[in-house]
Amino acid sequence: MEAGVTVLQGKKAVVTGGSRGIGRAIVERLARDGADVVFTYASNAQAASEVEEAVKAEGGSAHAVHIDLAEPGAAERLMELAADHLGSVDIVVNNAAMSFTLSVIAETDEDLYDSVMAVNAKSTFLTTRYAARHMRDGGRVINISTINTVRPAPGIVAYAASKGAVEQITAVAAQELGPRGITVNTVSPGATDTDLLRGTNPEESLRMAASITPLRRLGQPSDVADVVAFLAGPDGRWVTGQNIHAAGGMA
Repeated sequence: MEAGVTVLQGKKAVVTGGSRGIGRAIVERLARDGADVVFTYASNAQAASEVEEAVKAEGGSAHAVHIDLAEPGAAERLMELAADHLGSVDIVVNNAAMSFTLSVIAETDEDLYDSVMAVNAKSTFLTTRYAARHMRDGGRVINISTINTVRPAPGIVAYAASKGAVEQITAVAAQELGPRGITVNTVSPGATDTDLLRGTNPEESLRMAASITPLRRLGQPSDVADVVAFLAGPDGRWVTGQNIHAAGGMA
């Protein structure tokens, strides 16, 4: 951890989906800023362990929890485990998501729709409900959405719908929790250079995404994590109910 960079010293953070990509960058940035972090992973124990070790090597604190947020009651169990480990919760970052499996509306089955909504939307609702009930005043809730809610495309109905729900949860929670000094915001990444993006898109699509982004490149996970860190820290105290597009101008 860099000397003096401790704006989140003493803060307790929960990050869902923190073992890879954007989630990992968020965990590492919050820990670097001084927060004690609990993060979830669904399947890749090795990746989660690597995050713990990377944070530890920088003098930070991060603890992985193996939990599948698609399971009934998982979000509640996570928050209880996190509170037990941390003692309290000041920051919640809802990053875990089932990515889209391309499927046009006519061919999208209910099981796929329900699974995506359970992880992306329902778990966000449940962790936000926990925050409303138990978070200390002055806390932060940050929900990760996508620019696909404003740049729709064929075949992503379940994913886009779930993220639209996340944005509305943010908007309502900001109104309800504001009197306690708790800010609630959304960060919507654009095309971000992760293993998931490269594993589901041909190289030509990545070049095209960069070409239609005003800053002429793909985003990096750290680009998104920096926005999350701003909202989580003291400089974000007067920002709530917003949807910040961390997309290089694509949206």
